[in-house]
Order: sequence, then C-alpha cells, then structure tokens
Amino acid sequence: MRNEPLTANQAKSGISAESSQDSERVLSYRLLATLLRQPPGDDMLAYLRSLEVTGTEGGELGVALQMLGLAARSTTPAAVDDEFHELFIGLGRGELVPYASWYLTGYLMEQPLARLREDLARLGFARSEAVKEPEDHVAALLEVMSFLAEGPEPLSVQAAFHDLHLAPWVGRFFEDLAQARAAVFYRSVARLGALFLESERLLLEGSA
Repeated sequence: MRNEPLTANQAKSGISAESSQDSERVLSYRLLATLLRQPPGDDMLAYLRSLEVTGTEGGELGVALQMLGLAARSTTPAAVDDEFHELFIGLGRGELVPYASWYLTGYLMEQPLARLREDLARLGFARSEAVKEPEDHVAALLEVMSFLAEGPEPLSVQAAFHDLHLAPWVGRFFEDLAQARAAVFYRSVARLGALFLESERLLLEGSA
C-alpha cells in the first residue's frame, strides 16, 4: 500500500477551480488522510492558510475549507503537534482510537481488519514495511479511496470498498473528533471530513 503524505504543493496544484470532480475527490481524500496520519508541518499549514473561498463558492464544503484555513492561521506547528499527540497518541492511548476495528467491535485487530486485508489483497494493495499501524487506520482507508478514485476502478468498486470499510463508522469518528476535548485545529478537520464523506456517500449511493 502506498503511504506517501500529501505535500502542500500537491494539495495546492490539485484542489482548484479547474480540477475535475475525480481530481478534487482524490486530493480531498489525500488531504484528509495526510492530516489524520501526522500533524501538519510548516509547509502544509502555510498552504491551508492560503485557502480562500468567496461567497457561496463550493457550498458547505467550501465553507469547511475556509474554516480549516482560519484554524491553520490560529495555530503553530508546535501547537498542532501537541494537539495531534493528545488526540491520537497520548500516554499509552490518545483521546481517540482512529481504527475501524475499534469503532465496530471495541477492540483492535478484529474481524473488520481481516476482511479489509482480504479486500486490499484482492485490489492489489500491499502493506508497506515502513508502516507500523494496522491497515484499518482512518488515514490508510482514506488513502486507499484516493487511489481507487484516481485509478481505473469503476464507481461500483469504489462504492463497495467505501460501504464496507468506511461508511459503517467514519461518521462517528468525525463526530467524536469534533467533540474531543483536545480538538482545536482538528475540529475543522472533523467538519471537512464529515461533509466530504457525506458527499461521497451520496455520490456512491446505488453504485455498489
């Protein structure tokens, strides 16, 4: 499986008014995956601060992007690094556990992960030796969706993966992230994630 974080330059070149719908979907998935895999550094925060949405451009998603930009202007790399660690790492465990198995069973490394590994193998994804966390981490699943949206797979394949491995729990994850005690910058990430995944649910509905 590829696990390359999205750079600020990639995000800036991919999310634009000229992008096709599929390109916007790919970059939105990768932006969310990058922010949920690791705290944003100087370059990514600078890119997020540059986001500008005027009027009703982009609808609710556009407003969510604008709010993410405002959140980026109100934080620093050190502050968001501390926030990320408190949310997702902590001393032994963070405030949130961003894994499908945890949300669906209350435990890590359970049956949802086994089913996911079967589907990843069938789709041709291989686990990177450099990645230590289980494949059902929310960032890894968002990355897989970005590759499916970018590749030749029809919407039916994308919908099947989304419906089985993301839809049953990712909405609750973003709700928990929005309400987490430690969330400040990541409250805006949660809003963007919830709105984007809902738009994906509507797009993919009936395609599986």
